[in-house]
Amino acid sequence: MLCLSGQLGAGKTTLVKGLAEGLGVAAARDVTSPTFLRMTRFEGAPDLVHVDAYRMAGAGDVHELGLDEDLAGGAVVAVEWPEMIAEALPADRLTLHLEHRGEECRTVRFEAAGARAAAWLARLAAVGAS
Repeated sequence: MLCLSGQLGAGKTTLVKGLAEGLGVAAARDVTSPTFLRMTRFEGAPDLVHVDAYRMAGAGDVHELGLDEDLAGGAVVAVEWPEMIAEALPADRLTLHLEHRGEECRTVRFEAAGARAAAWLARLAAVGAS
């Protein structure tokens, strides 16, 4: 699970647009924030599930979405506003904290929780070092 944390306009949805294009499941223009839908699924290999938890009330809302099945099935699950549903998120997750640093500049801080997320972060670091 990929958790995207940051204030409004920090680039969470833009990051998911890039992820969708990189996975080949959608064009950037097709990805919008699912705030009122709560979740959008893009089918591919793997599927991409884009969740906006901003208006969610907690664990009950998350369980209704069936994210456990998506994760077990190998989907990439990207959750905006994970702090709204923290108690319902899996322990193994990679969190990206996005912050404004100006009109066209953002910083990203990565935080891995769990073995799988730590492995993702190590691969990211290896790519960045090369």
